[in-house]
Amino acid sequence: MPRPIQAFVHTDALRHNLTRMRAAAPDARVWAVVKANAYGHGIERVFEGLRGADGFALLDLDEAQRLRSLGWRGPVLLLEGVFEMRDLELCSRLDLWHTVHCDEQIDMLSRHKTQVPHRIFLKMNSGMNRLGFTPTRFRSAWTRLNQLPQVDEISLITHFSDADGPKGIAQQIATFNKTTEDLPGERSTCNSAGLLRHTHDDVTVAADWVRPGIALYGSAPDFPERNIAQWDLQPTMSLRSRIIGTQDLQAGDTVGYGSSFTADTAMRIGIVACGYADGYPRHCPTGTPVLVDGVRTRTLGRVSMDMIAVDLTPCDAAGHAAGFGSEVTLWGKASNGVVLPIDDVAQAAGTVGYELMCAVSGRVGFTQD
Repeated sequence: MPRPIQAFVHTDALRHNLTRMRAAAPDARVWAVVKANAYGHGIERVFEGLRGADGFALLDLDEAQRLRSLGWRGPVLLLEGVFEMRDLELCSRLDLWHTVHCDEQIDMLSRHKTQVPHRIFLKMNSGMNRLGFTPTRFRSAWTRLNQLPQVDEISLITHFSDADGPKGIAQQIATFNKTTEDLPGERSTCNSAGLLRHTHDDVTVAADWVRPGIALYGSAPDFPERNIAQWDLQPTMSLRSRIIGTQDLQAGDTVGYGSSFTADTAMRIGIVACGYADGYPRHCPTGTPVLVDGVRTRTLGRVSMDMIAVDLTPCDAAGHAAGFGSEVTLWGKASNGVVLPIDDVAQAAGTVGYELMCAVSGRVGFTQD
């Protein structure tokens, strides 16, 4: 049989989280962001749970083609736009909407021969300073696009840099609104944090389209200030494995490479079929939370390529005889329904839930639940 580590994608949780996003902005249409292969979940595996969205937003033409092959006929938006001239041909063939964020993309459109004009989302750099036209150049870019016969409708888009923190979005949305106030076209603004934290602010968030990403997948965009329970989100990926061996330690015994953990008393540990080759972060320290048969416990020592050690003391204290074959939930939902939020694991690893989702390796089997 294959190694017992497996990832589960929860369709009902995806539907639930999408419903939560709609409730946060009931008057807006929702892009389900499925970039990075749906944040590591797999586009084909999330499609059923997210097909209630108004559109899908992503980066790669290959992923857009996969969406079309699944039967999706609604809007698909390329968030970074096209990278070379021939991409525009595929946009025409697949009926893709695409972002324009630089002069070079306008140049390509001006040379593109097409019978069907393109739907464009013109991006403003309102303070993120990654992609987009600055406010002083935005209107001239809009005018140039508007003069092209290759362009149909122009929508307006920006991205918030600090929606998840105390700085907030007030300055960026004020800049966006002031620069675009008399321009026609639909607006797209809020990411997950903007959507959950700021759509009820006094600040006017003009959004015909919102773009939730990480919240759709059951991670709180502003953790640790708020967690998924407070936002009523459900985990959409569960990474589970099993204990494949146990050891009885005495005080002074050490665990793993480098002997970085030393037992200070007699204890039982379990060895789990999971390691950094499966995508579990090598830098997770002793104390990173895990569930063993639904009981919350901790990792011990260094993460190896194929194995980690976990403390069985809490299981023993609960009168639960965990051992060979016991289920271990690295993040997500255990079979008995107990939840270990991915944000808790990411915090221990000094990273974010996005990275854990996207890092699950190809040797881990996926099951759509």
